[in-house]
Amino acid sequence: MKNIAIFASGTGTNAQKIMERFAQHSLAQVTLVISNKPKALVLEKAQNFGVATQIIHRDSFYHSDEVVQSLKKQQIDLVVLAGFLWLIPQNLIAAFPDRILNIHPALLPKYGGKGMYGMRVHEAVVANQENESGITIHYVNEHYDEGKIIFQKSCPVVAEDTPSDVAKKVQVLEHQHFPEVVEQLVKKLSNQ
Repeated sequence: MKNIAIFASGTGTNAQKIMERFAQHSLAQVTLVISNKPKALVLEKAQNFGVATQIIHRDSFYHSDEVVQSLKKQQIDLVVLAGFLWLIPQNLIAAFPDRILNIHPALLPKYGGKGMYGMRVHEAVVANQENESGITIHYVNEHYDEGKIIFQKSCPVVAEDTPSDVAKKVQVLEHQHFPEVVEQLVKKLSNQ
């Protein structure tokens, strides 16, 4: 049985979809949800699934091995970023090579990088009159949104779409595909 840790900063809709997917799974389970915000709704969702939670602080995240040690103690095999806004430190990347993935609400390399998250991305897509947007699931490296791409899926953007309209279309793709891709990676890990 593989163990998954989810890092999230907000409401946790993607985290919830992943927890639902692995609630009765034979290959993997979500065993830990980590947040940098003590009042993030994702923590409540994790508790509803009986998943352990942990709050992290910026100083220990960037200047100690506390998080790496916690993940190793819980025997975590895969780290999933689901709306986690901090840059992942090098010690964590080194401890989990090609085992940290992120979802981004645009078709990278467009609309990625520091400060490009959530509604900011959808506002930029609409402002630039793009005819499509979508999701990118990628491995995490030491730069925002620059890791090797695992999966992309697009959706149309029409002239009448507001940033909120684009956000809704993108969220449908996230909820549909993110748990599937996590499951594929778990299967790959199980076969190694």
